[in-house]
Amino acid sequence: MFAVPENTIALPQSHAALHPVRIALDTAARRERWAHLLRYDPETRFAALVDRTDEQEVWLMSWLPGQRAELHDHGVTSGAFTVVSGSLTEVVTPGPTQVLHHLVAGQSRVFGPGYAHQVRNDGTDPAVTIHVFRDGGRTIRPVRFDPLAGATSAR
Repeated sequence: MFAVPENTIALPQSHAALHPVRIALDTAARRERWAHLLRYDPETRFAALVDRTDEQEVWLMSWLPGQRAELHDHGVTSGAFTVVSGSLTEVVTPGPTQVLHHLVAGQSRVFGPGYAHQVRNDGTDPAVTIHVFRDGGRTIRPVRFDPLAGATSAR
């Protein structure tokens, strides 16, 4: 394996052509774009739209300890999310088993059509995330989990 110097790769002309993780990481690093939107809601997970184009939406979310997004998929939407601060647990249900991913600041996860997951703050500190949604924007569909069959969309 070898390293390719950054200046030898043609960067896309459009920001939307970048991978969703790169957009999430870039947005996370540019705190001035979203810090004024950040809130913590003790009743429910907080979400605020940071940016919207024809190709994608970028959302800021905050998670107090114990808050969660129940098991869901994103329909035909693809995208990614990055943990800005704190830590989260993602539970992925690809089939009859569940896979846990413990995420800390700077780590990202990618999702696509049919990707069912739950995200939750199991920690003792608040968490902040940046999410990028493509192909239809922020779509969240509840999913049922059947221990024998795995995740199935509740359409």
